[in-house]
Parts: sequence; C-alpha cells; structure tokens
Amino acid sequence: MKTDHAARLTYTENSDRRLMRTRVKICGITRKQDVIAAANAGADALGFVFYEPSPRYVTPDAARELVDAVPPFVAATGLFVNPEASYVREVLSQVPLGLLQFHGDESPEFCNSFGVRWIKAVRVRETDDIEHAFEHYRNASGLLVDAWDPKKYGGTGQSFNWSLIPSTRPLPLILAGGLASDNVSRAVAQVRPWAVDVSGGVESSKGIKDDEKITDFINEVHRVDETD
Repeated sequence: MKTDHAARLTYTENSDRRLMRTRVKICGITRKQDVIAAANAGADALGFVFYEPSPRYVTPDAARELVDAVPPFVAATGLFVNPEASYVREVLSQVPLGLLQFHGDESPEFCNSFGVRWIKAVRVRETDDIEHAFEHYRNASGLLVDAWDPKKYGGTGQSFNWSLIPSTRPLPLILAGGLASDNVSRAVAQVRPWAVDVSGGVESSKGIKDDEKITDFINEVHRVDETD
C-alpha cells in the first residue's frame, strides 16, 4: 500500500503545536476491562500482541473478543515479530485490525503484502538507524522508535537517547520505550512526536493495565499539548 508522503510531511514537520495534538497508543492489552479503561481515558489506539514469547501475547480468539469491545474511532493495532505470512493472514481472517505493527526484522515487501496499513518499529542505537528506516520503510504509515536491546524486540521498559531522533521526518514518528506518566511530558516536549506508545508504563503487572496509570499518562500528554 502506498502512502502520500507530501501530505504526511506537513503533519510531521508542523512546528505550530496549536494545529496538532500528540496521539496515544496503549499497547499490550489482554483484558476487556483494559480496553474500556484505555478508551474512556482518551486513547487513540490500542495494541494487541501476536507474539507468543511476550507476556502480553493474546491468541486470535481472545483478540477477537477484545477488539469487539473497542469503541468507534479507536484504532485496533496488531503487533507481530518476524511472523510467518500465513500467521498474519490467519489473524486478519479472525480479528478486524485496522493497522499492523511489525516489530522484528521484516522487509518492506513483507510488511506491504497484506493489504492493511502498517507501521514499522526500529530499535535505536544511533541516528542513522532512524534515517535509514525512514527511507527503507518509506511506504509505512508511520515509524515507531524504541530502545535497542540485543535480545528483545521491544517491551524492554527502557528509554533511549531522544536526541538521536532527527528533526526531519518524512513519516509520522511514534515514540516508545520506557515511557510512563513521570517522563512522557518531557518526552513530548523534547521530541514532538506524532504519537507515543506505552505498555509497561501503565501496568500493575505484565499484561495487566492500571486504570489510574493510564489516565495519568494520557493527561500528562495532553497537558503538554495544551500548554505549548
């Protein structure tokens, strides 16, 4: 699927914060009550993990029930890590996902082969990682930047050096990695991302979201948007 880069450029490089707000994705949803809590708190997107080694993994059957509870105008996102194409198609046949998130070493051709909009995650060690990913995955709907870990494909709970993120962004940039209510306002003010993505930072335990933490996190994001 091809994206309109000319249109996206105006979104990502707009310096007038009055004309945009930072979107919020709550990832790693495993319970229906957390779907409702996140939506009620103002989440723009919810993430469902289809990667079995993750403590936040959900089966397609379980995910279908969760996505059925997602209200209108909240995007349901499916997260995959180096999946077989047949598995992605199996999930899509059962779960009405509006967006795919690829968190492994998938090629652009693979990501683009399912007829569904997608974003690509990149684990950051240096600025070149992001600049290369913008070019390599130029047909993505967005680029998610996360902390580097040699053994994990995200979900580390660690942040990275945000100064490595370039100011020129041909795609919407989604910031992830170690975010929580005590640092997300600083992250938004410094990075000016299109969106932020959080999982462990709003949990009481792995896969179990905390209503108060979700609300505090989203309120902190909105506070920065409203004061700029």
